[in-house]
Amino acid sequence: MMNSPRDVLTPDSLAMLQGIEKAGSFAAAARSMGLVPSALTYRVRQIEDALDVLLFDRRSRQAKLTAAGRELLREGERLLVDIDAIANRVKRVATGWESQLTVAVDSIVDRVTVMELCDAFFALKAPTRLRLRDETLSGTLEALTSGQADLALGTAGSLGDSGLTTGIHSQVLGPMRFVFAVAPQHPLAKAPEPLSDALIGQHRAVAVADSLQRGAGLTIGLLPGQDVFTVPTMHAKVQAQVRGMGVGFLPESFARPLIEAGHLVVREVARPRRVTQVGYAWRIPDGNDGEHGGRALQWWLKQLKSPTTRSALLVNPRRQNTVNTV
Repeated sequence: MMNSPRDVLTPDSLAMLQGIEKAGSFAAAARSMGLVPSALTYRVRQIEDALDVLLFDRRSRQAKLTAAGRELLREGERLLVDIDAIANRVKRVATGWESQLTVAVDSIVDRVTVMELCDAFFALKAPTRLRLRDETLSGTLEALTSGQADLALGTAGSLGDSGLTTGIHSQVLGPMRFVFAVAPQHPLAKAPEPLSDALIGQHRAVAVADSLQRGAGLTIGLLPGQDVFTVPTMHAKVQAQVRGMGVGFLPESFARPLIEAGHLVVREVARPRRVTQVGYAWRIPDGNDGEHGGRALQWWLKQLKSPTTRSALLVNPRRQNTVNTV
């Protein structure tokens, strides 16, 4: 029975081909490996038969690779490197590091601070792969409860009485104040204050789509019957309101630089001021050996205990809000 490619393409056989190419001849390679030349030739022939290709040009006394042989050796070298990397990763994961940590990041969370945290995490040279997910409103928590994320930054409201799935824990990041902002050229920019819901409802609102995959999702600040322009991100919402395409509430930290630059105007409204408690939550997988999760999650939770980090995730004074002109 003829061997299949999987039978013959082993790490040992790939290393053997590397040895032949390096030695320059079958005889020299056989001596270095402690084999008789016929045994080495037989093993190469097994590989060639399984792949149905010639790996070496037999017309030369030298071990000269064919085009197929060069390609196999090139890919084989990559596979050997990958095998070594996998073995190293497995050993390190056995020390308590997760193989991957997924962080769901709500659109209200400062991306500069998130990237700084990622940079600091990579400096640890941990074996854990890091993955970020962009989420909005209910979708941020859903990514966690559905098992698609391990940590969620920017969850809305208080989670203490929300009946969370077993294994989900949460803490508060801090309060986020919202302001009602419009473009200077928008009709509501010069309307008498405070603006009533009846007046606001006559104008198009800009809303960020909830990334919730199942269910209706949240709609915050919208009025019954109001025309709505739905956009995918908070950045798109800001840009739409700057252009006068609609109105709505914005996190003050997002809007402040644009207000100071004259691109947005804050208007007082008749309804109560809106302040939202923003939090973060994490999931401890079933069967996890550690009470507080793996070492990567523990590192992130340690950073989030810092008041400076929590504040920066919600209000980063270095944020550069720009207006794209067309």
